[in-house]
Formats: sequence, structure tokens, C-alpha cells
Amino acid sequence: MESLADKERLPRDIVAMRVAKELPDGSYVNLGIGIPTMVSSFVPEGRTVFYHSESGILNCGPLAEEGNEDIDLINAGGQYLQIIDGMSFFDSAEAFAMIRGGHVDVTVLGSHQVSATGDLANWMLPQRGVGNVGGAMDLATGASGVIVAMEHTDRNGEPKIVQECTFPLTGKGCVYLIVTDLAVIECDGHGLTLKEVAPGWTPEEVQQLTGAILAISPDVKEFEL
Repeated sequence: MESLADKERLPRDIVAMRVAKELPDGSYVNLGIGIPTMVSSFVPEGRTVFYHSESGILNCGPLAEEGNEDIDLINAGGQYLQIIDGMSFFDSAEAFAMIRGGHVDVTVLGSHQVSATGDLANWMLPQRGVGNVGGAMDLATGASGVIVAMEHTDRNGEPKIVQECTFPLTGKGCVYLIVTDLAVIECDGHGLTLKEVAPGWTPEEVQQLTGAILAISPDVKEFEL
């Protein structure tokens, strides 16, 4: 029998594509490092999303193709961006003022842990003993809501979605949606509801790899892209 550790999971670009579907038309969205940076390459047809970067860019383009990189045009993760019409540029202080002023509608972040009540822990791994909270704390508190995009388990196969975070917190009760390589999970501040599962996975299998109790939506379905 195939173990859950060996079952195929969704690739990172599909996770990013699924997150992009959740971004409201006309919204201002900040993207964290890792899977979140890939979201800028997937704007649903007919929808306008203004991507914001702490590096001082509003209306970010998708990631640049190899050979077309511009050293002066990068996102917060240091990845090269394509130039698009309507891009605007400013200093990092102004970028953070936008976040702290509540002008960012959604931030998409990676995480080490997310709790059953939407607490976010994404800036430090205690076993390494080092970490840098950077702009994550500003985003967790300044943005209207947080979507977490990450792998469902860590490198050791341990759940990253837990009943209560044991890592240092970035923000409390700020996460309203989790998209992983196995599932789409809603968080209402009181608990977690499983809405979608990756192809070939059952809700029961997802629960086995989750460290928090999941309520199973009555209309749970496979990922939709």
C-alpha cells in the first residue's frame, strides 16, 4: 500500500495559481517570499490585481523570463520582474507606510506553522535559533487579511497546520485562508474547514497529515483552477 509520504502532491506553481483565484478584482495584494512570489504570474483572466512589494513597487508584473532580467527591478524576494504598464516606484519607507496605513487588502505569506484559530508563525524556526521577522509582522497586522501558501508538511513530514503554534508568533488570528499542496482550508478565527483537496487525496488522508482538527465541508471537492 502506498504511504501518504509517497503520494503525489501539487507542485508549487499550481498552489500559487489556486491562490490567485482568491484575490478580489481591483485589490491591492502583497506577496511574501517563496510560493507567494509566484502568484504574480497568475492573474485570472478579466481580473485586475495590483501587486505591492516592500522593495518599493506597486502594480508588479509577473516574474521575468530568463535573459530579460533587470537588476533594478526586483520583488521583495530578490526575483526579477517584468515591466508592465502602470508600474510605479517609490522608496521602501513609503512601501511600509502603505502597509501600516491599512492600504493593502490581502497579503500572501508562507509559514512554518498556522494554528486552528489563524495564528501565524513564519519568521523563526526554533531548532535553527535564528530568524528575522522583517516585514512579516507589519503585513500580518496591517493588511486586511492573510492567505498562507505553503507545503502541508515540513521536510520531516511534520504538520505545519497545528492546533496551537509552538513557534514564535508573527501575528494572532490574522489568517483566513490556507492553500497547500494538499488542500484549501478556511479559517474563521475559531476553527478550520476543509474546502478542497488535491486530486487523488481524500479528506481523511489530509486530516492524517494535519495537526489540527478539520471540519469537513459538506461540499468538499477537488482543487479547482
